[in-house]
Amino acid sequence: MKNHYHHLSTTDRVTLMLMMRQGASLRAVARELKRSPSTLSRELRRHAVNDQPYDAEAARVTACSARVRCRPKCKLVEGTNLYAIVLDMLRNWWSPQQISGTLKAMFPNQPDYQVSHETVYKAIYAQPHGELRKELIACLRQGKTKRRPRAGGVDRRQQIPDLVSIHLRPPEVDERLLPGHWEGDLIKGAFNRSAVGTLVERVSGLVFLAKMDGATATAAVQGFSAALNRVPLEMRQTFTYDQGRELVRHAEITQKTGTAIYFADPHSPWQRAINENTNGLLRQYMPKGTDLSVFSQDELDAIAFQLNTRPRKRLGFKPPLEVFMDLIKQTQDAPSGVH
Repeated sequence: MKNHYHHLSTTDRVTLMLMMRQGASLRAVARELKRSPSTLSRELRRHAVNDQPYDAEAARVTACSARVRCRPKCKLVEGTNLYAIVLDMLRNWWSPQQISGTLKAMFPNQPDYQVSHETVYKAIYAQPHGELRKELIACLRQGKTKRRPRAGGVDRRQQIPDLVSIHLRPPEVDERLLPGHWEGDLIKGAFNRSAVGTLVERVSGLVFLAKMDGATATAAVQGFSAALNRVPLEMRQTFTYDQGRELVRHAEITQKTGTAIYFADPHSPWQRAINENTNGLLRQYMPKGTDLSVFSQDELDAIAFQLNTRPRKRLGFKPPLEVFMDLIKQTQDAPSGVH
């Protein structure tokens, strides 16, 4: 069992002072307080003043001062250069982990310009209530949303013809070692009347956004086919989707793109975790309740570019675009038949 250490209280110090003045031995005081004699010996040594008798109040003040001095100074203080840098990164919707990793890369030999992600979180929530605090919390990934249980009702997603289960997908896809495997989904707008298609590559995390005229099967065929065809054939091996009815014509997407399509199990978002996380990031640009039909394809491409040029922790704080381009080069340089 672990021993739990507790600092001497004011009562302990007063007892120590009185018993020592009555001539009690240190071990007798230790038995009375149920403390180690060495603890009381250190207390006397640290807080004795010019060989004067031990004073409980003076010892308490000295101990409190020592505890304050040993605390590290806060790095993120308003008005400093570091604070301004972090604030600018937050306003560009960088996560605290991305900020921490980037600062370490930018200032490898300057510890004063390095902070942990926990320090960034504490600085945000330590802000007094006001507009700045609201702004910074809104910059966090889940600043405006709460996780809700999935709605009940009749599950009609098994009506997709010729559905190929994710369990038949090649096992190497799960390891995220080979490029060219994608996850997809729809982000829906206000009253489910508008939608944007999202695609994310599993190895690099590269994001494509596809403008769609609603959440129809026809729109899904056109939008996802156009997005997948923007990359070389060898970089579109598989495409994993949930069992949404908008992909009922998945065979046409395969025909247009040459991409094999697999479907996740119902109510299993963890099987497409990378895409689910990406959708959470996109909600900062397209909050729930927004009419997504107002976004042009150029505007969606600009949002995707901002995500693709952010540093990512799992990529060693490299941006997805850089990693994806390296993967394309490696694939093209590989001998024939080796990918």
